[in-house]
Amino acid sequence: MLVRLYHLPDGAPLRAASAEQGITVRPCMPFEAHILEDWVGRHFSPRWVSECRIAMSHQPTGCIIATREQKILGFACYDATARGFIGPMGVSEDARGSGVGRVLLVTALEHMRTLGYGYAIIGGVGPADFYARCVGATPIENSSPGIYDDILPNPSANALN
Repeated sequence: MLVRLYHLPDGAPLRAASAEQGITVRPCMPFEAHILEDWVGRHFSPRWVSECRIAMSHQPTGCIIATREQKILGFACYDATARGFIGPMGVSEDARGSGVGRVLLVTALEHMRTLGYGYAIIGGVGPADFYARCVGATPIENSSPGIYDDILPNPSANALN
């Protein structure tokens, strides 16, 4: 899917509403990378851990997190799989439906816009309706499987992806 970064909703009111719920939305600090990687590995996928590691290696970091009481609720990475891509992103099961995903998405996209991107690509789209509703993302015709055509198999039998 494609997102026009010059036509995003304003993230400030979303972050303010999150703050009222005790949620902080901010870039993940480099010294927290191992904590984020552990959390992503427990809640999502070993492949996503690899992508988080790449996003965290950028300066400024390419990963936004949402926390409450110093606990991770969700994350959104950009420039991980490819330049200009948003994702992976995920929210803990107990925080889904609270607006955390939307504020993470918009904030990460705002960061990309600040870096000079005009558009962002959502590769390997999961919840297409979510992206369309939150940021006006539109499908990119004939883009599946795209860069995900020749993925090495995961040697771990219990891996999610």
